[in-house]
Amino acid sequence: MLCGGLGTRLRSVLSDRPKSLASVAGVPFLRILVERIRSQGIREIVLGTGHLAGQIEEHFGDGHDLGLTIRYSREQAPLGTGGAVKLAQTMLSDPALILNGDSYVEWDLAGMLQFADTQKADLVMALQSVADVSRYGNVMLADNGRIIQFIEKGLNSGPGLINAGVYLLRKAIVRELPKDKAVSLERDIFPRLLSRRVYGLVSEGPFIDIGLPDDLERAQTLLAGKLQS
Repeated sequence: MLCGGLGTRLRSVLSDRPKSLASVAGVPFLRILVERIRSQGIREIVLGTGHLAGQIEEHFGDGHDLGLTIRYSREQAPLGTGGAVKLAQTMLSDPALILNGDSYVEWDLAGMLQFADTQKADLVMALQSVADVSRYGNVMLADNGRIIQFIEKGLNSGPGLINAGVYLLRKAIVRELPKDKAVSLERDIFPRLLSRRVYGLVSEGPFIDIGLPDDLERAQTLLAGKLQS
């Protein structure tokens, strides 16, 4: 799970902790994500940390209290999502499940694994339907679920599918990433993979990206019911 971002856009409301530890309905956001991972049957997690990494490591420790094994891959300088994944390469399984630590989506591991096996996919990406894609950019799918185009944010508006920040990918893709270099999976890597077997699987249920103060506030209500259920 990638949780090393600087959280620059949240500094006005969250300056004393990493973005992923923002309190949502009284619970650190990253803990909500970790517990969702555990609910999918996963017991070993790597947290890719960076900004204020010590706070995350202190909060979770080795994961024993959660019935998990948690290890850490700490960036010494910002490496982007792709660079952070590359840094953790030796700790990853094949296929590897990669998640963004600042967004909540109701992905399903069993469904992703089955879909990846059926399609012999190199990458399966969780997608989410939203009312306005302009903030995120959008993803175009063929009828069989194959991703045929990534459109940069700001170029389209209105309803559509977006990258929800959960990826099941072959480790060969990780091995191909440049070492010790800042690189973005979303902007630099994924568009170059479209000649390979890259698929999207649409997730149902709520989606929230806590990158902006208004969205962090909205998450309080959106996820409160999930935490009580």
